[in-house]
Amino acid sequence: MKHLLIIFTSLALIVSCSPGTDTKNTMPEDLAGLKKLLTEQKSEAKALATSMEEIQAKIDKLQPPSAKEKVIVVTEKIAKESIDLIAQVQGAVLSDNFAMASSEMGGRLLTMTVQEGDYVKAGQTIGSVDFESFEKQKAELQTGLSLATDVFERQSRLWKQNIGSEIQYLEAKNNKERLEKSLETLQSQITKKYIKAPISGVVDQKFLSQGEMAGPGTPVVKILNTSALKVAVDIPEKYISSVKRGQTVTVRYPALDQEMKKTISMVGRTIDPSNRTFKIEVKTGSQGGLIKPFLLAEVDFVAEQLKDIIAISPELIQEEVSGKKFVFINQDGVAIKRYVEAGQSNDDKVVIESGLEENDEIITEGAFFVKEGELLETKSTEI
Repeated sequence: MKHLLIIFTSLALIVSCSPGTDTKNTMPEDLAGLKKLLTEQKSEAKALATSMEEIQAKIDKLQPPSAKEKVIVVTEKIAKESIDLIAQVQGAVLSDNFAMASSEMGGRLLTMTVQEGDYVKAGQTIGSVDFESFEKQKAELQTGLSLATDVFERQSRLWKQNIGSEIQYLEAKNNKERLEKSLETLQSQITKKYIKAPISGVVDQKFLSQGEMAGPGTPVVKILNTSALKVAVDIPEKYISSVKRGQTVTVRYPALDQEMKKTISMVGRTIDPSNRTFKIEVKTGSQGGLIKPFLLAEVDFVAEQLKDIIAISPELIQEEVSGKKFVFINQDGVAIKRYVEAGQSNDDKVVIESGLEENDEIITEGAFFVKEGELLETKSTEI
């Protein structure tokens, strides 16, 4: 009742000082009197404003808390946990096996049946060189061998009849056998006119085209064995104790929007002094030709395991204009601002170095709509 009496008294003062009050009989006419009256009314207005603020403060204090509107939020109870810190490095897909197809004898390329990107099998003929001179030599040898064979057969029949000398028989036989050997050697050389794929794979590069000259042993095409691919990565030396052979990693191909779990197949034993890194390799397949050599790859691996720490979603952390970071917690039904110091993080969680304790009830939904000191109606869940 007392605070109501104060309110009514203040209202009476407002009415008595309102512009509607009759002041014509008391209004001075001279300048000095008007200035004095204005100063007095300003003073009264200031005193009245102060009185109204005090009244409002008493109303707020005496008003039951249940009458204040509560903000509905969702909270989670903080518990210590263990998280993995993930490091990401870039690498490239390489072929684990490649070979050069070349002409053994050399010559002008007579045919070239493959193009870059074509798949070939080991032993497949992919081109040939011009062996016209060898073909002419073969024809001459075949003619000579035909005559030598006829002579030998005649000498053989005569020798069996004891006609003629033994030396004539042996000379005919030797001439025939010599020509047979020469023809066999020439035939073996002629087969080298064909250029064959040394391995199965995809033609990655074509160095010469039909009609061009190919020297003996000069590469004509480069063939990659795309079934044996690997992702090669340079790892900073600070992670030397975090990476082991057989360890599971995540390999991601940004251009394909694909990722897969693989294991490390090789860990280098030396540090490159120029960039302080060591190599690792991860074997992979071609995925039906989709994964190609020199494709960019990203490799994620566990760099460190943190145990018994407090970690929260980075989305819960707010920041003041000054740069100080804070979160809101529920303390006995009241929103309390807690300043926090954030540490290391992974994709999902950020480590809180200070500012939060185990079992604190952090506001996870509605935190951006509350103010410090506001009453809360909570729906709590466990982390």
